[in-house]
Amino acid sequence: MSEKLVLIDGHSILNRAFFGLPDLTNSEGLHTNAVYGFLNILFKILEEEQPDYLTVAFDVHAPTFRHKMYEAYKGTRKPMDDALRQQVPLMKEMLAAMGVCTIEMEGYEADDLLGTLAGMGERAGMEVSVVSGDRDLLQLATDHVRIRIPKTKRTGTEIEDYLAADVKERYQVTPKEFIDVKALMGDTADNIPGVPGIGEKTATALIGQYGCIEEVHAHADVVKPPRASKNIVEYWDQAVMSKELATIITDVPVDYDFANAKIDGKASLYTEEAYLLCKRLEFKNLLNRFTVDAQKNHAEESFQIVKDQKTADRIWKKAEGKEAGFYVVEQGVQNQQLSLFDTAEEQKFAGLAISFSEEDNYLMVASQELPAEKLKQDLLERQELYAADLKPALAAFDLHDVPEEMRTRFFDRTIAAYLLNPLKGAYPYEDIAKDYLGLMIPSRTDLLGKQMPGDVITEKEADVLRYACWESYITWKSAAVLKEGLKEHGMEQLMREIEMPLVFVLSDMEQDGICIDANALKEYGQKLSVSIGELEQKIYEEAGETFNINSPKQLGVILFEKMQLPNGKKTKTGFSTSAEVLEKLAGDYPIVADILEYRKLSKLKSTYADGLSNFIDATGKIHTTFHQTITATGRLSSTDPNLQNIPIRIELGKMIRKVFHPMPGDLFVDSDYSQIELRLLAHMSGDEQLIEAFRENQDIHRSTASKVFHVPFDEVTDLQRRNAKAVNFGIVYGISAYGLSQDLNIGTKEAQGFIDSYFETYPKIKEFLDNTVAQAKEKGYTRTLFGRIRPIPELSSGNFMTRQFGERVAMNAPIQGTAADIIKIAMIRVHDRLIREHFRSRLILQVHDELLIETAEEEKEKVIALLEEEMQKAADLKVELAVGTACGQDWYEAH
Repeated sequence: MSEKLVLIDGHSILNRAFFGLPDLTNSEGLHTNAVYGFLNILFKILEEEQPDYLTVAFDVHAPTFRHKMYEAYKGTRKPMDDALRQQVPLMKEMLAAMGVCTIEMEGYEADDLLGTLAGMGERAGMEVSVVSGDRDLLQLATDHVRIRIPKTKRTGTEIEDYLAADVKERYQVTPKEFIDVKALMGDTADNIPGVPGIGEKTATALIGQYGCIEEVHAHADVVKPPRASKNIVEYWDQAVMSKELATIITDVPVDYDFANAKIDGKASLYTEEAYLLCKRLEFKNLLNRFTVDAQKNHAEESFQIVKDQKTADRIWKKAEGKEAGFYVVEQGVQNQQLSLFDTAEEQKFAGLAISFSEEDNYLMVASQELPAEKLKQDLLERQELYAADLKPALAAFDLHDVPEEMRTRFFDRTIAAYLLNPLKGAYPYEDIAKDYLGLMIPSRTDLLGKQMPGDVITEKEADVLRYACWESYITWKSAAVLKEGLKEHGMEQLMREIEMPLVFVLSDMEQDGICIDANALKEYGQKLSVSIGELEQKIYEEAGETFNINSPKQLGVILFEKMQLPNGKKTKTGFSTSAEVLEKLAGDYPIVADILEYRKLSKLKSTYADGLSNFIDATGKIHTTFHQTITATGRLSSTDPNLQNIPIRIELGKMIRKVFHPMPGDLFVDSDYSQIELRLLAHMSGDEQLIEAFRENQDIHRSTASKVFHVPFDEVTDLQRRNAKAVNFGIVYGISAYGLSQDLNIGTKEAQGFIDSYFETYPKIKEFLDNTVAQAKEKGYTRTLFGRIRPIPELSSGNFMTRQFGERVAMNAPIQGTAADIIKIAMIRVHDRLIREHFRSRLILQVHDELLIETAEEEKEKVIALLEEEMQKAADLKVELAVGTACGQDWYEAH
């Protein structure tokens, strides 16, 4: 059986993949769609061909032989897209990691190298496949050289195959004659001029009849049609040049040895280096191609399962005085939020993985022979504990109000990784292993799928052992590297004094929860249903028919076809009925205003009236989960349910807060920062006028309006104040003239005038924002007052719009991030003082710049004083932090 050689046109397939797939980027901001598409095509070819030899040819971006001869033509090719250009070295790195032979040669194009190697392979008795998106390569087809042209689509990759007979059948000419067809018809993509007046149909007919351009020229007097007859003579030199341009060189003096292209089956390409690079590029769908053997790591040879107290005691003794990584194995977590706080039957402590050396990695399984409480106690006696994810572990250990001196013994691997790269969003142990230890290991999904380890600890004991020990081992081994990274980036103090103490604060808040009145929530939902029903009928009457208001397609037809409303924007699926489109019409068309109101009420009902009821536990409380490692700016987020997104701008939305209430006999005390981001802008920019306005406790928006619009403070109109407010807050977010014009419903030129006047009024703010962007471009990140880093890869993008977005992020990140740091500091100080000074009151909720305390009635005045003091003193700024405080019997009343 003949050996097989596969040759791939590198730039062509990258180009085809780049334009065939939507833009993809990884968490580093690297464009990856071309590489991802290329690999999918490569793997498909390998599966189909199972070749013995594989080579990828690339163009060298320097003048080739033909460039020099015909500079006016080949030299005018369109430059490569920046996002594609960035992926070429990445693709070469991937191929090198897979051990794939690559070839390029100055002075020649990839086509020439492919033509030469294809001929060499055929002469050596091989079956050759040439993979390219360029149909010019069809001229290389023979009975033993197959040209394979892939088409990359969202649904997958399809490949057209051409041997010599296939080319003849499809194009009515032989592969060699295909060159002459191209010489006559030309090719704008390759800047081959061809002969004017001769298109593909005529060129094919002429070459089919005469065989080559030379014979067409020789029979010019009888060539039909007359225009072709005339032009083949008049443009003969151009035809000859076009043929030379279209002809692939097949005798390049290339130094090539088939031995270097030999592959021992496709599995030999799935190397550890390639696996790690796929991990880095976040090609999760490709990782399962790598075999378990390729993913093995010697550390797991030490993984042991422990089921008796005697062995456990020996291990704990061995671990004395050593730093240990640990991971808690739990079972029965179907609804994590409810199971954490309902009954013991719903969540059980199933075991504990612990690692304290390369050879000491154990999974201790809780049982009658090895009691759970003893396991917990033995772990907590360790002095240096590195957690995979500390907050859930604190709940599993039932640790509440942990003394401040005990907290310092813990280090959270996930939070450290988040600080070093806050763009990832998730920090599983296999990514930590790849990013910080250079290890390639199986993921939880690889080992357990979607199953919880504690639920399958009996039937899948070996896999649970591997998973749990990988968690503890990577936690232990990565701690030193992560600590060094924090030190190198100046975030040790941020980790030690803000993020780690906050874990314990959030754990207490989650475990305490907040009371909710289920009956009041039900009544609220019923009121919404009535209002929604009334609006529904009103909309039907205005439309003159019934239809599905929730269907954008049906709604678009009603508004823009039947009712002929202006500014309809048609998309592939119908008219756009987005909020942005409808809000511009709402003032003039009552039906549109009603539709927007209908949407608001429907969302309130589904998300809150109905949604919140699913999270009420047996004690009548809701226990949200706070996340420290989700947002790039450092802000906290909340899920299951999200209590940070409850509407406060519309009265009916605010009414949801009425269903949240304190424990019987207590009340709520609520404090929030006033204009914290503007105050931070004043401090960080050092602008004297803005600082002075805050120090004099002026209405900052009225003050800005007075200065920007050049009117006395007392004569500022409501409209001017509203416009100034939009500019004040817009500046913090790097708003553009277009963005401001949309917010204020004014022209772009007028909006730009507002912004220009603002910067003339506060010149140091402009200087600060410009410097912040410049530094971010230089360093690749911004930093808060407390050292938090926010990488901004968009600043180096080749796309103008992406770079502009990066500039806006750079302006805002230091301010929003510092605000996030400050509220965290306040949370820690308030929480700790309440415990330290033996208050019965507890911090139970944080919503952006707002803190809510469930307060004992007799502690009310002291709690108010404590809360305001700690929030105001959380940071030492050039302007005071202002705090507004209120009390009430429910959250609505307290805010």
